[in-house]
Formats: sequence, C-alpha cells, structure tokens
Amino acid sequence: MKKIYSVSFLVLSFIPPLCFSANHDFIHPGALNTSDEFNLIAQKVREKRNPWASDFAMLRSNSHDAITYQAHPVSIVYRGTAPGHAHENYARLFNDAAAAYALALDWRISGDNARALRAADILLQWAEQLKRIDGTSDKFLASGLYGYQMAIAAETLKGSTAFTSQEQQKVKQMLLEIFAPMNKSFLENHNGAKIDHYWANWDLSNIASLMAIGIFTDRKDLYTEARDYYLHGKGNGAIMNAAWNRYPDGLVQWQESGRDQGHTLLGIGLAGVICQLAWSQGEDLFSSYNNRLLGAARYAAVYNSGGSVPFTPYHNSDVVQNTISDTSRGDPRPVWALFYGHYVEKMHLKAPEIKTIMEKSGDEGGGGNYGSASGGFDQLGYGSLTFLQ
Repeated sequence: MKKIYSVSFLVLSFIPPLCFSANHDFIHPGALNTSDEFNLIAQKVREKRNPWASDFAMLRSNSHDAITYQAHPVSIVYRGTAPGHAHENYARLFNDAAAAYALALDWRISGDNARALRAADILLQWAEQLKRIDGTSDKFLASGLYGYQMAIAAETLKGSTAFTSQEQQKVKQMLLEIFAPMNKSFLENHNGAKIDHYWANWDLSNIASLMAIGIFTDRKDLYTEARDYYLHGKGNGAIMNAAWNRYPDGLVQWQESGRDQGHTLLGIGLAGVICQLAWSQGEDLFSSYNNRLLGAARYAAVYNSGGSVPFTPYHNSDVVQNTISDTSRGDPRPVWALFYGHYVEKMHLKAPEIKTIMEKSGDEGGGGNYGSASGGFDQLGYGSLTFLQ
C-alpha cells in the first residue's frame, strides 16, 4: 500500500507543502488509478459485481472503445472562432483522447492486447503529426483539457508491451514540447489578462495537464509546479479562489456558480482529477483547507439536484454575478463517483447530497455518452468503474 502524505495541515498553517522530490519517485501507473486498484477493479468485473461490471459494459458499448477505432491526427489543432482564424478542428483531438483512454482502461481491466495496441496507435499518430495548438485564447483550453487527457491515457497504458519505450518517448516529446509549455504559459501569464479574468476551469485544466504530464514523463518540476499552483496560486483555479466562499453548514460556493452549472461541474470535476492524480502519487490534496473541495462538490450537488443553496454576489475584473445561474442545471456530467468514492467510501465523511445525485445519474459513461459537443468530452469518465470502492 502506498503512503499518503497529507498536505492539509501544512496548508492550514501556511508552511510550504512537502517537497515531492524528497519523498519518493513517481508511482507508475499513477494517474487516476494505480496497479493495485486496476487489479481489484478487474476482479470485481470478472465477478460480475455492479456497478463495476455494468459500467464496464457501458465502456464496451461506447464506440470510442472499439478496436476498429481510427485516429484523426492533424498537424495543427485549432480551437476558438474569430475573423481571420482557421476553422476549428479540435473535435478530432477530444474524440481521439477519449478513445485512447477508453481503450487503455479496457486493456487494464480485460487484458485485451488488441485494445492496448489501438490505444498506443492513437497516441503515436498524434505524437508524430501534431506540431502546435492554435486559435483564439480558447487554445489554452485545448492545451489544458486535452493535455491532461492524453497524458492520463498514456500513463494508463504504461506497462503494456503494446506501448514500446520508443513510442512512449515520442508521446513524451509531444506532451513536453507542445502541451506543457502552453500550460505553464497560461498559468504564469494568463494570456496577458488580469489575474482574475479567466474562469476557474481555465486554470484547472492547465493545472491538471501539467500535473499529468509531470507524472507520465517523470518530471517532478512540472508536477510540483501544478500542485503548488492548486494550493497557493493567484488565479481563479487555485482552490481557495475557485471554492471561494464557505458557509456555516460547510457548503462552499464555486467561482462559476453564477455563470452556469455546466462550467461549475467542469471546474469541480477538474479539481477532483488534480486531487486524484496527487493521491495516486501518495499526496493528499483532497483534504486541503479542511476538505474545501468536498464543500464545493456538496454545494453543486444540492443545487443540481433541485435544492436551494445560499449565494453571495460575486465580481471580478470581468463580470458581476448577483444570482446563481440555473443554466444547464441538472445536466449530467461524470464527476460524482470520484468524490463519493474518496470522501465517503475511503475517508468516511458525510456527503448525502453527492450520494443522491450520483445515484440519480446512474453509471458514469465517458466521451460520447454525453452528446457530441466538446462539453461531453471534458471528463474522461467511467468513474463508477474506476473510483467506487
């Protein structure tokens, strides 16, 4: 069993967190799940125990998990539309990232080498063809969202004979030369905007990408930069700015709650991914600032289940929000199993609001199960399979 280093007490006393490089080397596989966890999940699927078996069946029914899936690489990915810009083509990347992860996850559970080969081929084709990510400022969303997804897919596949060391090196080069520099640039410069201009999910997607890339490439500097930004950063993706207002009942208002619920759940889900990545590496970010993220997840769960929550007017250099937004309220996103699995099942904390919305949502699917638009691919999904205990 891996050691878990808590940073919560360090954060609360404003002492710098434990130095990752001084603690241990990276654990592989060590993205959303470890080897021991994959083995246990596979056993539950073989025993036809639900929700693991039923969610694995959902994975198998998704076209992105087909061994016939074909990659769609391009040399330049464009996200964002504006006069004078090339047409968007980023759907190619988010579909292929979803497929690479689905196939790699399937291999981890089933041992199907054909799926491992297909996942490796998708990753390799992108590594050999992609030259840059471009477009409007939305290009930084692409670098974050699809960077973390491609890195997690590659980390999930690590250890397969279908994914050779030479192929891994090419994927590492793509992630380090194309995605990571954009992640760092955005977190450090925010595209030249004021520090509070961009929504929390912009920061969080790039934090998740930088952390996942750091794990896959054994770059502790990248991992540590991402972790430290999540804990202490100045932008809206730092946890104390994203989950910015705690109420007496423990609920915490999310930075995008007055914008819409789709982006609220995107941001909370990304924060969960960041914490899960760190957890797999033996560090506890979930409990930071007295389980701040749990309070935000509970807040969103209450409102998206039809309940009422308090709301404090929010403003920054870009917007003023006086009321909570009901836009996309209740729309499903595969984010809840991660929080329930960690906070309730592992840590034995109370979060009945999360249980309610998770059970209402049913087994969590992946990219392709929530529509064809990009929002349906923001999370890798299949959390009922990978996170529930």
